[in-house]
Amino acid sequence: MEYLKIDEAAKKWGIGIRRVQILCSEGKIEGAIRFGRSWMIPKDALKPLDARTKAGRALANEDMPMPRKTPFLYMSDLYNTPGTADAAAESLAYNHEAQALFAAEVAYSRGEIDKVYDSANYLLRKHSGFFAVIGGGMLLAMCAIWKGDIDMWRRAKIHISEAPAKNDNDRDVMQLAISAVDIMLYNVQSFPKWFQTGCFTPLHKDSYPAAKVYYAKFLYAVAYSVATGVMKLPGAEGLYVMTSVPYTIEPMICWADEQSTVMSEIYLRMTCAAVYHNCGNDKEAVRHIDRALELAIPDKLYGTIAEYCRILYALIERRLAPLDEDAWNEVKRLHKIYNDGWTRLNGNIKGQQIIAKLSDQNRVVARLAAFKLSDAEIAARTNMSLSGVKQAIKIIKEKSGLSRDEFAAIL
Repeated sequence: MEYLKIDEAAKKWGIGIRRVQILCSEGKIEGAIRFGRSWMIPKDALKPLDARTKAGRALANEDMPMPRKTPFLYMSDLYNTPGTADAAAESLAYNHEAQALFAAEVAYSRGEIDKVYDSANYLLRKHSGFFAVIGGGMLLAMCAIWKGDIDMWRRAKIHISEAPAKNDNDRDVMQLAISAVDIMLYNVQSFPKWFQTGCFTPLHKDSYPAAKVYYAKFLYAVAYSVATGVMKLPGAEGLYVMTSVPYTIEPMICWADEQSTVMSEIYLRMTCAAVYHNCGNDKEAVRHIDRALELAIPDKLYGTIAEYCRILYALIERRLAPLDEDAWNEVKRLHKIYNDGWTRLNGNIKGQQIIAKLSDQNRVVARLAAFKLSDAEIAARTNMSLSGVKQAIKIIKEKSGLSRDEFAAIL
């Protein structure tokens, strides 16, 4: 763990050195360690509430509720303008848990995973309130994906399931959180029946922006499972279901734009872009990628963009590299970390060997083959020659040891 000296903490929090010394001696800075006459303060420690102020006296001894009734604070309207993520975090200084959770969620969106891990553990070890525990558990699960750590993944789900729920609404939020964790690995089985129909009424409206994001991911995962033959739906096969998904996501994007929920709009647009790309409509995919990048770049939310490189690598490179080469290099770096971790974790959970070392072009070919497209259709979609497609299929089979009908298992 990294530490700050007294003067460094004073400068960071905008208070006097003497005040920091008093707070340390009174035990009000969690994790502070004394060395002789000096103190070392954890770098991620939060500025203690000032009980000398009126607001501080009112809140100092209370279990402060979240400013929004949701563990997904960064998807709420607290973050409503691109480029203001850090300012939004600062505005939550009056509420320790909310500030820690919001800042950690933004850090995740930037790909700052070690920082996220420290914050998640901070929230989970300090006996936080319900929403903070749910949020901390989800952050830990997100870290597990990037690190490919199955034990961390299981521990995260236990934390979520043990959050101090007080009523049925809390338990519905808990169930959605577990499902939101599972959907990261394309598992749609844990979503409650009410959610699968697009009904969000069991949730508080503050959770609606996040619910829409996870509903879009749910629809995409179902469509993907149908397209690859993993899931059977009567009268539906191939990309038929996938082509209908934008009719649901597009209105949600308009809603997110109107509500100025920046993070939810980014996720919705990137999910919709993935759907369009899989259906061969890159014109519409690019439209959403461009707007998502416009929203993400001011706050350097490159971790979120990197998540979608598994599907949209070539399109993201084409749109981002000419716009901001440094940003693209960072997205590319984060994508490698995320892809390696995701592949390792997914393989361990499913008990399968999942191939991570396919070239980007061969990964595209494998996905289209999993969608049951013919070699000729794949060639037309990718602008490859027919012989090039056949050679790619051969390489994928040799590296994976799977037949063409089993390619979905390595994606």
